[in-house]
Amino acid sequence: MTGQIYFSKFLVTEQVFYVSKHTFALVNLKPIVPGHILIVPLRTSAITLGSLTPEESQDYFRTLQLIQQFIKWEYKADSLNIAMQDGPEAGQSVPHVHTHVIPRYRKNNFGDEIYKKIDDWQFRRDIYLGNGGREGRKQDASNFAPDRERFERDATVMHEEARTLKKRLGEFVKEFPEINEKWGEHN
Repeated sequence: MTGQIYFSKFLVTEQVFYVSKHTFALVNLKPIVPGHILIVPLRTSAITLGSLTPEESQDYFRTLQLIQQFIKWEYKADSLNIAMQDGPEAGQSVPHVHTHVIPRYRKNNFGDEIYKKIDDWQFRRDIYLGNGGREGRKQDASNFAPDRERFERDATVMHEEARTLKKRLGEFVKEFPEINEKWGEHN
């Protein structure tokens, strides 16, 4: 991998495990579960999905489809959450387009209850940030249940995970040659 890659204002080249013409995939600083990764356009000045050019958008979704198949295979996931907050009012905490890919399993399946949990978390977040919420009052940041339970990882740990994922992605596309035919050569 050549060049420097930034996610928001942070240099993340060591955390990146895949790069295409317009998109990259990297390991997450504060994953919800093992295998929680991010897909990001190289042009990080694109704030919302609609601000990608048609060429960037096509590359972005080709990358997302390739990597979501790989993550499901690598982490033996039954399903995936693929999530994008498209703008700050939707909960976007980093001011540019990015998509979360999160492995999910039958054994901890919330079904449709996940929407209630997301809604409850969003309610607490809105109240804390003073964005109106339902009552429009600020509260202590400890009400952020997801962040309270997630911790930043060491750069060395993330770099090693990225190296492993890059190697395993190569093995994945060799095992499934139709992947390269359908989605193009990977790095």
